[in-house]
Amino acid sequence: MGVGLRLILALVLGMSLVMLLIMKTKIQAFPALLIAALFVGFISGMPTGEIISELTKGFGGTLSSIGIVIGLGVMMGKVLEVSGAAKKMSLSILNIVGEEKTELVLLISGWVVSIPVFCDSGFVILSELAKEFSRNTKKSMIALGCSLGIGLYLTHHLVPPTPGPLGVAGIVGADVGKLILWGGLISIIAIPILVIYVKYITKKFNPIIPDLSDEAKKFVSEQNNLPNAFLSFMPILIPVVLILVNTVSKSLGIEYSLISTFGNPVVAVLIGLILSIYTLTTTVSKKDVIKTLENSLSDAGLILCITGAGGALGAILRVSGVGNHVANLIASTSIPAILIPIIMPSLLKLSQGSGTVALITSASILAPMMQGLGLSPIITALAVCSGGMLASFINDSFFWVVTKFSGMSVEVGTKAWTSTTAVCGLICSVLVVILSFFI
Repeated sequence: MGVGLRLILALVLGMSLVMLLIMKTKIQAFPALLIAALFVGFISGMPTGEIISELTKGFGGTLSSIGIVIGLGVMMGKVLEVSGAAKKMSLSILNIVGEEKTELVLLISGWVVSIPVFCDSGFVILSELAKEFSRNTKKSMIALGCSLGIGLYLTHHLVPPTPGPLGVAGIVGADVGKLILWGGLISIIAIPILVIYVKYITKKFNPIIPDLSDEAKKFVSEQNNLPNAFLSFMPILIPVVLILVNTVSKSLGIEYSLISTFGNPVVAVLIGLILSIYTLTTTVSKKDVIKTLENSLSDAGLILCITGAGGALGAILRVSGVGNHVANLIASTSIPAILIPIIMPSLLKLSQGSGTVALITSASILAPMMQGLGLSPIITALAVCSGGMLASFINDSFFWVVTKFSGMSVEVGTKAWTSTTAVCGLICSVLVVILSFFI
């Protein structure tokens, strides 16, 4: 068997093994990625000792760049969730935009909240707000649920310090500040188009107006006890501003140690976490705050393991020569290189459901190929994150969160919610393709 054929076989069989283990066995994504990395190393002909060495280097190297940020970001998100700051941010946006534009209000609310908070948790937190809007305006929960969900979905996939895009940035070597800037810009451009689409598609279904439940009464009574709006936004805004100032300064050739220190994602997100603890939990006991932070680390641990395993797989693909060989092969065809990092995560997303797994796995495969494909790290990261939104189906846990909390049947969910995520992914992917001509 020729070397080239063996390298292609290693990639195809390795990716097939990942999908088989995740979808058909009891093995979770973390060990599945490690098993696939070992398998690719053996098939490609790497010495056994080198496989283990590169696997551990890839795991540690990936987490050394973004592991701390993921841990701190998840902790901060949990504080914003339990303190009521996430709800307060949404109500503040409502006061600015107006209740008559409820779809836009909920989409923007989701967009903001999902930067630090997992989209599943964000939807659960804000679903009562959507139901309150539905009762007051008589607008269907199908439209409002899809609006809230797609806002959460956008930043969950495109804007760090959300774990998925943050992991992609670490694996492909993209600047986190640039990913925040361009990912945020792409998602903002997509917002008005998505509002129009949601209004259009949801008119096709019978409206769903929720009754006033005990949860709704509790939500209304809690509104007076929510934290200050300014303090609620600060833990998100300050880290983002610090990181962006550092990125812009570097781009302009301005180097100040103070800016580079406080603009480092680790320091910036740590500042955000400290702010959230000491400004949003003033009425909470020390014991409860510590318990909240400790509970959040269980979520962070899983994400860190998957991200590290993705980095390990990427290292094996790079050192074995699989990445370069496949990149050269693709470059010799008529397939536009920019489509590869869009198509790959979309196929993974559709086949196994998890957006984070789709992003991390795709980034791991593509990282060794970037140079051969002529793609920059930032364009690769944006393309992977955009492609990973195509689309949320019944094998995605977020599909069930959105549909069940909105009162949608599976049939309505697949037509309304799944199509909205598909349109979202397509819009963002097209914007990334256009952007690739300029940066």
